[in-house]
Amino acid sequence: MDVVDSKTRSRIMASIKGRNTKPELALRKALHRRGFRFRLHAKDVPGHPDLLLRKFNAVVFVHGCFWHRHEGCRHATVPATRTEYWTSKFERNVARDNEVRSRLLDAGWRVATVWECALRKAEHVDVATQMLAGWLSADGRETVIEEGRVAERIAKSGLELPDPET
Repeated sequence: MDVVDSKTRSRIMASIKGRNTKPELALRKALHRRGFRFRLHAKDVPGHPDLLLRKFNAVVFVHGCFWHRHEGCRHATVPATRTEYWTSKFERNVARDNEVRSRLLDAGWRVATVWECALRKAEHVDVATQMLAGWLSADGRETVIEEGRVAERIAKSGLELPDPET
């Protein structure tokens, strides 16, 4: 059973944004500071990627861990109520993500997926942006940037990593 009434739940769900989310804005600002220029939510590209960098023939998706089911992430929980509905919804999201990624790769685009968990802390945003910038300058077809890889990069650099539970 839901802890709020249906009108409140509807209002809450309607307020969830699909564009210009906090993680997306953080990445955009960091990339822009580094001199990268991009288009937002290109309608002429499959999946309307969050960022389109034509100069690099690359697209970037900033995926929320909850909605796009980041495997193994502590933020990819399943609500306790209406689990069948949520499971079905999540499966459709993941299937659509896979289809869009395949279409883009087949069309010759380079595809980057940056998970929300990698952008939750300021020091993580900087490292994730550095990783993305390195990938853009290289010639890889696909990359995934997630909290674990960012934390590993921070640990290798000798910076102090705060407790992930805070």
